[in-house]
Amino acid sequence: MMWFVAGGLAVLLALSIPVGAALFLLGFGLDIFFSPLPLIRGLGQMVYSSSDSFLLIAIPLFVLLGEILVRAGIAERTYATLDAWFSWLPGGLVHANIGTATMFSATSGSSVATAATVATVAMPQAEKQGYDQRLFAGAIAAGGTLGIMLPPSINLIVYGFLTQTSVPQLFMAGILPGLLMAAGFMMITAAICKVKPELGGPSRSFTWSQRLEGLRHLIPVFLVFAIIIVSIYRGWATPTEAAAVGVAMAMLIAAFYKALTPANMRAALLGTIRTTSLVMFVIVGAYFLNYTLGAIGLGRQLTTFLNGLGLGPYGMLLIIILMYIVLGFFIETLALMIATIPIVVPIIAGLGFDKVWFGILLIVLIEMALITPPVGLNLYVVQGARKGGRLGDVMIGAVPYVFVMLLMVALLVAFPSIALFFAPA
Repeated sequence: MMWFVAGGLAVLLALSIPVGAALFLLGFGLDIFFSPLPLIRGLGQMVYSSSDSFLLIAIPLFVLLGEILVRAGIAERTYATLDAWFSWLPGGLVHANIGTATMFSATSGSSVATAATVATVAMPQAEKQGYDQRLFAGAIAAGGTLGIMLPPSINLIVYGFLTQTSVPQLFMAGILPGLLMAAGFMMITAAICKVKPELGGPSRSFTWSQRLEGLRHLIPVFLVFAIIIVSIYRGWATPTEAAAVGVAMAMLIAAFYKALTPANMRAALLGTIRTTSLVMFVIVGAYFLNYTLGAIGLGRQLTTFLNGLGLGPYGMLLIIILMYIVLGFFIETLALMIATIPIVVPIIAGLGFDKVWFGILLIVLIEMALITPPVGLNLYVVQGARKGGRLGDVMIGAVPYVFVMLLMVALLVAFPSIALFFAPA
């Protein structure tokens, strides 16, 4: 049965069937071949119960927040400011890519949206200023992954929804690992460009007055992030309510910059509808698949199989980490999360590991999947923003940042307090 599930999902995805549809089809197949009861009759209830959650309303609101800020020109202003501040580092503008991705992650909630935004702003600068296309593009793809680590993260909301884990705790737990990864990306960029200065483009200098003048452009991002996080952490608002406040603030910021136009709002709403529809279709499809998996007993079979290996808690954890790394090569990240969490998390909890900690560890592994071929979405997003060149260049440029993620996985396993520092169990 396990091989049927794994093989069936691989075949469906290889046929380029949309992820949500593939999950539904696999659920139907399991119902037909392995279930003694007609599980399909519960489809209506599954669709309703998987989408009838106040928490899930936060997803379109956070997406809308990011869409409005993009159209208000916040990304361009942030990029120019960070360029002035990081230009002295080996690698120059590459650090601005990572810094802008980090800051925009604090309002976007989506890795793909973050990577697309930064790539659109940054890629024209690469050729103009003589940067190595591979490292430049790889840094954008890697920096974009922080969109699902730093709050507000759509993937953390989904994880909390599926595992009944506190979303505010998950948001707080993602802050320190996200910032450490951003610092790691910048450190490895500086090291590479120190060894090979030709990769880092020309050196440029900015005056202190130019740098200080640009700081005012960072205020909107900091303000939105601070109000969302403080309101959630202090218990003044739920994640959904905080998202609504964030949208209101984003509209005020857009109005301040004279960008709150009917055309911009229409584009923001259409972008939100597209992204939310995709996410919800995957959630509903995976919810039905998980329902069929539970009904036919696959979870029990997998648990029995893993227990039969005779491994201790950390040995089992290593197997699960390796499983996610391998599956991340081939399965879209949100689908990977939703399809595996209901099976894996009970095993993790049974081994005595903290669910909040594992949620952050899982997000790092999912981030890695976003920049590893052949299905790394951020690689394709960044390539799409380039005017030419090969996709392989973006893949090569992202390799150093994969090692930073692997190091973060090791650090989280060795020092769980990194994830629980702001969100103690």
